[in-house]
Amino acid sequence: MKSVYKITLLVGMSILISSCHDKGERNYEYMPNMYESVAYETYSEGKVFNGDVEAQVPPTGSIKRGFVPYEIPNTTAGYEQSKTVTTSPLDSTAVDMEKAKGLFDIYCAICHGEKGNGQGKLVTQGKFLGVPSYKDRAITVGSIFHVETYGLNAMGSYANQLTQTERWMVAAYVLKLKSE
Repeated sequence: MKSVYKITLLVGMSILISSCHDKGERNYEYMPNMYESVAYETYSEGKVFNGDVEAQVPPTGSIKRGFVPYEIPNTTAGYEQSKTVTTSPLDSTAVDMEKAKGLFDIYCAICHGEKGNGQGKLVTQGKFLGVPSYKDRAITVGSIFHVETYGLNAMGSYANQLTQTERWMVAAYVLKLKSE
């Protein structure tokens, strides 16, 4: 009796499988939207450059989440203004000197030296000349942050490599090196 059920089940399955695949008729599609998407009008160049597309332009005055604007401009007067900033916006518990030292070693010590004396590896090899020692400069935490953000003379900006918090921490570490 069990073999009859097995044979009936096998014959039924084979009929079912063979009946589902008829090359002469159109078959049903499971989730047809996955195969044939609805066509939407794209952002064509004419619309983007004529100002017709509003979805690509953020509202005026908007800033990304978590970003704190830095209001001092990238000018000589802005650099002088940054020297008046003597306190970091980070509280003392937010400054992790070990992390700041690690960031300084990665990004700054190659030129400025591990002690901030201007004798980094690139300077001792003669690749760069005139890298200042921190002890010889009249710097504040604001001027260090300003230079890290915008760059100065041959030094480029590190705003893409370091977040604002990391730049403030490195500035605090540089002041620590200056005082040693």
